[in-house]
Amino acid sequence: MRTNVLWRKIARVILLIADELHISEEQALDRFYRSRTYEMLTDPRYGLQTMSDVYILDEYLKEESLKINQ
Repeated sequence: MRTNVLWRKIARVILLIADELHISEEQALDRFYRSRTYEMLTDPRYGLQTMSDVYILDEYLKEESLKINQ
């Protein structure tokens, strides 16, 4: 996937995270960049790049939920 397309996808996901969690875009950016979901999104082996923004948001929220429950 072209780098600029991936960066736009990441930006949209970050905005979704901020909206869903009622946090600032900066906080969402920081949290997402530290996540396993971000690592998987930037690695083409996982194919997450081809998924919708909402699907990626759901994966991120599942990951966060698991962290809270541990």
